[in-house]
Amino acid sequence: MWTPAEIRTHLVDMGVTHVTGVPDSTFGPWFDELRTSSEIRLVPVCREGEAWGVAAGLHLGGAIPLVLIQCTGLFESGDALRNMLYDLGLPLYAIIGYRNYLNRAASSDSTLRFTEPILLAWGIDYVLIESPDQIGLLKDHHRNSRRDAVPGVALVAEGRG
Repeated sequence: MWTPAEIRTHLVDMGVTHVTGVPDSTFGPWFDELRTSSEIRLVPVCREGEAWGVAAGLHLGGAIPLVLIQCTGLFESGDALRNMLYDLGLPLYAIIGYRNYLNRAASSDSTLRFTEPILLAWGIDYVLIESPDQIGLLKDHHRNSRRDAVPGVALVAEGRG
C-alpha cells in the first residue's frame, strides 16, 4: 500500500493529530514512522478495544484522532466501538487493515467473510481501498465523515496483490 513516509504525509494532509491502535504486519512500519513524527502523536495501546477509548478522549479534548487496527482487532473491539460511536455518539474515524483481501481467491481466512458484514451491521459508513492510487477515496471519506460528524472507516486491503 503506502510507504510509511507516504502515510504520514497523507495523515498530516488530512489534519490527523493523533494515531492510536495496535500494529499488524502491514501497519507496523507505519507505526515506526509515526513514532518519530513531529506532526502526529502516536499513542500505542495493548488491545484494539483500548484504541477507541483513547481516540474518544483525544476527540473530546479537541484533537483529530485516527484509530489504526486490523480487521481482527475490529472484531475484538466491538463493545468499545459500540460505546464510543453509539452510546457517546462520537464521530471517530479508523483505518482498518483488511487481512488477506488481496489474496481472497486463494485464502480461506474467515475475516474475508465477516469484516464488511460487521461494518454494515454496526451501520458504519466505509470505503474499500484496494490500491495506493485510491488515496483520494480515503481523504474524501475522512473529510466527509468529519464534516457530517459521523463515524467512518477506510478498509485498506492487505496481502499480496
